[in-house]
Amino acid sequence: MLTAALRLLHERYGRPCYVVGADSWSPDIFLGLAEVAECRPLPRKAPTFFGLAWPHVLRALRESAPGPVYVFEHHPGQVRRIRRLLRLSGIDMGRCLFIDEEPGTEVPWLDALLRFARRTPPALSAADYPQPTARRVWSPRLRVLEAERAGRDEWLRSQGYRGEPLILVQPGNHRTMGRRRLRKWRGRDDKIWPVDRWVQLLHALHGRMPEAMLVLRGAAAEMPLLESIRTAAALSCVTSASTALRPLFALCEVAHSMISADSGPAHSAAALGVPLVVLYGTQSSKVWLPRSATGSPVVAVGGPPRLERAEQISVATVFEAWCSLTDAASQAAAQADFEPPPAPVSIHTRSVRMDPSAFSSSVR
Repeated sequence: MLTAALRLLHERYGRPCYVVGADSWSPDIFLGLAEVAECRPLPRKAPTFFGLAWPHVLRALRESAPGPVYVFEHHPGQVRRIRRLLRLSGIDMGRCLFIDEEPGTEVPWLDALLRFARRTPPALSAADYPQPTARRVWSPRLRVLEAERAGRDEWLRSQGYRGEPLILVQPGNHRTMGRRRLRKWRGRDDKIWPVDRWVQLLHALHGRMPEAMLVLRGAAAEMPLLESIRTAAALSCVTSASTALRPLFALCEVAHSMISADSGPAHSAAALGVPLVVLYGTQSSKVWLPRSATGSPVVAVGGPPRLERAEQISVATVFEAWCSLTDAASQAAAQADFEPPPAPVSIHTRSVRMDPSAFSSSVR
């Protein structure tokens, strides 16, 4: 979601952003984006100045003067650490803005981030950095690199892929990342959907689209969960993939659709234009529903006020939601195929040589 706000800031201030994020995977999200000059990760819970990243971040903060500093973090404990970091860097706090909203139950969090990016720190003049005048939809977006496309295509060929529709299935969330987290959240994870229902869903998808390749995906720590689903499904078309973020982005680029638990990968899929179904537990889909970069459909099932746990969602509900994605795509294709005969016009043409590099090497 932050990528949308960074694009707005880039346009307002005319320079790409320097991003400081938590956890080592943060830079992977922003790779290839014009609005991000660099991303440095800091350990989420390590003491101040622990690790090699701190000196680089402090130097970047000092060198950023007189530019603005936007703090999108809203958790109180993290905000205290950020304030300490800013004071140690000697930065003018008048250049800093802290978001004063927290995720609620009704307002989309992406809209709150965009509202925050439109504000101006006290030390700067809002008149010097006007809001973008063009009407634009500020949606999240990600980039896929050519080397990542090549790696994806090689992996797909190794799985026997020949261009069939590719349906991604993401059963896990951050609470299923390994045995320790599973033990901690056992019985309390409102996002978990039982294995037997994932198996039933895979059979329903196969029955509706038998030519499709079904790919169970997750992080390496989620492989036991993926393998248990794959083994129980016993379908030759199902393959499991342990992929990091960047390989996931490349898979999303060629995917037909995705069904996911409420998770970060679901947001990645939407940012890359994948038609998407998301299963919710106690979190509100009004707040956390992924926003598509291309206008592709994103459907939420479950969540309050009707449901509080994903396990309360039936297989039929999820399957019907996915069918609505395919029906919408079929209708859009039919409308695109039907065009009235063009009126006769006189056009003077000249020969134009097309550059093959202008076309994408991958086709959904």
